[in-house]
Amino acid sequence: MDFKIKCHLGYECSGPASFLFNVAVARNSFQRVITEHFEVEGAGFCQETLIGGQRYHRVIVQSGRVELIYEAVVDATHELLGDPSRLQAPLFEQIPSEAMVFIYPSRFCQSDLLARLAKREFNQDEAGFYRVTRICNWIFERVEYLFGTTTPTTSAFDTATQLAGVCRDFAHLGIAFCRSLGIPARFVSAYAYGLNPPDFHAYIEAFLGGRWILFDPTRLAPQASFVRIGQGRDAADTSFATIFGGAVMNKMELSMQPSPGQRNSPQYTIAPISNYPSVSKPEKHSGSEAKQ
Repeated sequence: MDFKIKCHLGYECSGPASFLFNVAVARNSFQRVITEHFEVEGAGFCQETLIGGQRYHRVIVQSGRVELIYEAVVDATHELLGDPSRLQAPLFEQIPSEAMVFIYPSRFCQSDLLARLAKREFNQDEAGFYRVTRICNWIFERVEYLFGTTTPTTSAFDTATQLAGVCRDFAHLGIAFCRSLGIPARFVSAYAYGLNPPDFHAYIEAFLGGRWILFDPTRLAPQASFVRIGQGRDAADTSFATIFGGAVMNKMELSMQPSPGQRNSPQYTIAPISNYPSVSKPEKHSGSEAKQ
């Protein structure tokens, strides 16, 4: 399905400032960029660069107002797998080297501190897909989605204690639980259709059955609408703007809509347990192919 994406960010700089923006959609075989426009007003320098396979834009501003305008039309595709029971959690020796980093605790996903809770709450005899689904259901049912209750430094341990947060916090907690049980899991930033208010979205991917499988404990948007920006160990690796210097955000406008002329809009998942897992796999693992 084709989507029109718009991102408009504005900042006021009190002096020299450097920005590292991560808002451009990922280019891979599972989401095709049809058209794209990236513009920064008020900058003296702007350069696109790849870091860890992700697209970033380095921007340098002397002072004053700076505005980023990003627009894209993207064709996003997904693959549905019909038999979730085949998506087993990998044995340690089956985890590929590039996925090993996603079993360690990280800054916002303290899986070591949550290991006792995870092992008590989630049945380790279940197939990997059902165990991760149970994790997402637990978070959806017990953690209140509530704006203004967390900060950029809130961690998975904080969310498990406060039982409130936003998509970033839901993702961190899901990732921490997965890693506590030996399942590699990573944080994904994305555009998503239907968010109210519009915002950047965060979901998780768990490495099951030799591939990365999509999970979203918030259930705020249809998974078929997810358009990947980047992925990492947690939100620290995927911030939409990293700023060095004095700058204050004064504008953030996001929108995502199906392109005109399409018959249907993305459908929401209503059932508490998805009948068909969605696959997201921008890299190849064990020779298997999948689509975001």
